[in-house]
Amino acid sequence: MKRWVSGVLCSVWLAGSGAAWAIQSPQVLVQQTADQMLSKLRAERQVIEQHPGRIYDLVNEIVLSHFDFERMSSWVLGKYWRSATPDQRKRFVEEFRNLLVRTYAKSLSSYQDNKISYLPLRSTPQDTDVKVRTEVDQPGGFPIPIDYSLYLKGDEWKVYDVTIDGVSLVTNYRTTFANQIRQDGLDKLIVTLADRNKQDNVQ
Repeated sequence: MKRWVSGVLCSVWLAGSGAAWAIQSPQVLVQQTADQMLSKLRAERQVIEQHPGRIYDLVNEIVLSHFDFERMSSWVLGKYWRSATPDQRKRFVEEFRNLLVRTYAKSLSSYQDNKISYLPLRSTPQDTDVKVRTEVDQPGGFPIPIDYSLYLKGDEWKVYDVTIDGVSLVTNYRTTFANQIRQDGLDKLIVTLADRNKQDNVQ
């Protein structure tokens, strides 16, 4: 589990028709976002060491606009999303987003010097759902394969899942959250996530 989570976070996101490619290819989007994030992390290394909260700002500014958190939330909750009230959905999306930001940011700095390789994109200009495949080098070990699933939303590519070593981020959380909801209900899960995010925020 530890390696899996680290793999997700070390990836540094960061990340219909022929017109989709005219907008920007998903692979270019992933690579440009990763390059920008790595550049910022290296440039502000000392600032982040003194003020760890700065990395949260960078993740928000550079990475997270490329994720569709509502779609990820609906996939994570599955049938519980369909039965949730609008208010429950709104609160869950916010806390799930915060959870991913905190987890991502806490591990990201440990991998800012790792090399990322981008594998050939298996897609056509007509595709509106693609997978960008990357590998993150591990000193003294095998590279970690990381796949980003994106879909075309309007005129932008959005990430809706990340898969590390064959393990889906959405599927992993879906199982955990489903167990918690069955035991205590959706509202309790949202409160638990909110408390966890607050604790991470003060650390």
